Amino acid sequence: MFELNVEDEFASAHFLRKYKGKCERMHGHNYRVQVSIKAEKLNKIGLAIDFGEIKAELKKVMEILDHNVLDELPAFKKINPSAENIAKYIFDCLNKTLKRKNIRLAKVTVWETARASASYCNA
Repeated sequence: MFELNVEDEFASAHFLRKYKGKCERMHGHNYRVQVSIKAEKLNKIGLAIDFGEIKAELKKVMEILDHNVLDELPAFKKINPSAENIAKYIFDCLNKTLKRKNIRLAKVTVWETARASASYCNA
């Protein structure tokens, strides 16, 4: 099994509703996102998929999130924009597009800081 990883970044603000602590106040992060793709075989030129295709699809999602207050976006009106929920949101957005291209999205990991991340994976 092959695994390909692509990373990108976005900057956003958010706050956590019904949370007691400093994260209940609006604050920002420079998020780092890693997307993992799995492939059982390579094409005739030795690629599972061109990295550029994955990067282009990820960039579309990053543009929605970048320099926004995440709580104001439709996806996070009813759920907190936690790292866990952001990872699932990105996974769901990418999975719709990549499935049509027969690409298996395995996992999305979102880092809020260099030492704290959350992942969502296809079980």
